[in-house]
Amino acid sequence: MHGSDEPSGRNPDRNHPFLEVDSVSKRFGAIEAVSGVSLRVSEGAIYGLVGSDGAGKSTLLRMIASMIRPDSGSILIGGLDAVRRKTEIKELIGYMPQRFGLYQDLTVKENIDFFMDIFGVPDEERKKRRERYLGFSNLLPFVDRLAGNLSGGMKQKLGLACVLVHEPRLLILDEPTNGVDPVSRQEFWEMLAEMRGQGMSIMVSTSYIDEGEKCDLLALMHRSRLLACGAPGEIKAEYNDLEEAIIHRIEQVDKELIHDRFRF
Repeated sequence: MHGSDEPSGRNPDRNHPFLEVDSVSKRFGAIEAVSGVSLRVSEGAIYGLVGSDGAGKSTLLRMIASMIRPDSGSILIGGLDAVRRKTEIKELIGYMPQRFGLYQDLTVKENIDFFMDIFGVPDEERKKRRERYLGFSNLLPFVDRLAGNLSGGMKQKLGLACVLVHEPRLLILDEPTNGVDPVSRQEFWEMLAEMRGQGMSIMVSTSYIDEGEKCDLLALMHRSRLLACGAPGEIKAEYNDLEEAIIHRIEQVDKELIHDRFRF
């Protein structure tokens, strides 16, 4: 769907996607986690993913991050196959899962230095990137504080800084603000908007409807499938607000499933 309801000042070029997901499916035994999902994320755009618990959002993001292999379909990142070119893909993406692995007994500085070690950031770049991303996250005054002593919002911002140190082109975030206070959520999304403005592609799942409104494109996922995809304004066009539109679509699908299941 091509809509006109873009966030202020943004007009992503959807004709040149950086991420292309085509008919991707994944099963875990008898459970169908993701079924035939296709989507496109252009450079300099935020693509949001919303949906019910257990819809398959985390599984989809893990496949895009090349953490697990799809059973069928294809994923291209920067034109590279995410399964066959996994090593090269790792250089292009930054992935922040729901439970990001900060080391609680290390300081802020030690955590970001550890991730620079993992990503092989050159010695001559380290001081500059540490100052850039901790400054970007407003964490420079707290470099000597243990990560375990940070607030929830500060931990999430440190996690983001650690994911950014190798300067990926595609950022994948799985409910990064879940349980975070409203002020910290706002600050986190301001950071995402700034990265979008610098041309980064961002794919983010969220359980907050107001965050869905901030995305260039939004996809609704339920029972392993995408139910709707478009600009937030397109999805809510016939309803009072986005929440009502999402609830209606989910209820409609569930009613159809019940009807089919008990049809004689």
